[in-house]
Amino acid sequence: MLRIAVQTKGRLNEQSMDLLREAGVCVAEDKRKFLMRAKDFPVELLFLRDDDIPQTVSMGAADLGIVGLNEVVERGYDVQVLKKLGFGACRISLAIPKTDKYTGLEYFNGKRIATSYPNILNEYFAKYNINAEIHTITGSVEISPAAGLADAIFDIVSSGGTLVSNGLVEVEKVLQSEAVLIGTPNLDAEKMLVAQQLMSRFESVITGTGKKYLLLNIPTSALDEAIGILPAMRSPTVIPLAQKDWCSMQTVVDEDALWEVIEKLKAIGAEGILVLTLDKIVL
Repeated sequence: MLRIAVQTKGRLNEQSMDLLREAGVCVAEDKRKFLMRAKDFPVELLFLRDDDIPQTVSMGAADLGIVGLNEVVERGYDVQVLKKLGFGACRISLAIPKTDKYTGLEYFNGKRIATSYPNILNEYFAKYNINAEIHTITGSVEISPAAGLADAIFDIVSSGGTLVSNGLVEVEKVLQSEAVLIGTPNLDAEKMLVAQQLMSRFESVITGTGKKYLLLNIPTSALDEAIGILPAMRSPTVIPLAQKDWCSMQTVVDEDALWEVIEKLKAIGAEGILVLTLDKIVL
């Protein structure tokens, strides 16, 4: 039985549970407990605070964990980062009052910085020989300058809206983070097999995210040009139609590029274009 540590609440919990559900790992969330077994896969979920997950995985009390890379780097425990999961993107940045003039990293010399990530910040400042007082707090780091507790902050930034609302401006991006799958060192062979199956399922879900399945009819004379326009995992599928000099094409397209691709295809004579939603792509 493979045990996976998952954040107990918050946005990362919701996104982690969505990924697990899409990968066929389902639990009865309406009856959530500290430890729950999945229905149709040899996995049990252990619900913890995010900052406890790296240590729990390092100790082997959980075999795998889904947690932000920022927590992995900050805690420094011996775990393996097995896979980036493509959600929970954020960054950890230095921010100062918008009324201050930023002159570069030397601005922070002699300043007091409030943060929940002292280890990452200490390492960063040491790299650039910055001598600052790092004040570790948990909770509302962004209010520290206005409350007179600090001159600047080092904290997670997603959209930047929280900084703006507290009169702060981001000046240095230090660490890019996202949700990652971590593993305890030296998983035994049986658990590693289950972990590999799970990662394969994750990859299928992640690969299918943000993609559409495109079907269209195209004159045979425009086939080479259409192939040049259409992306594909290997190459587009081409099927002759009963109507002479016409064929059908099928492929997968990134949703972001969908309308641009459609307009180009229409310009060379494509007709009957169907756009279908993709669920998963098994490579």
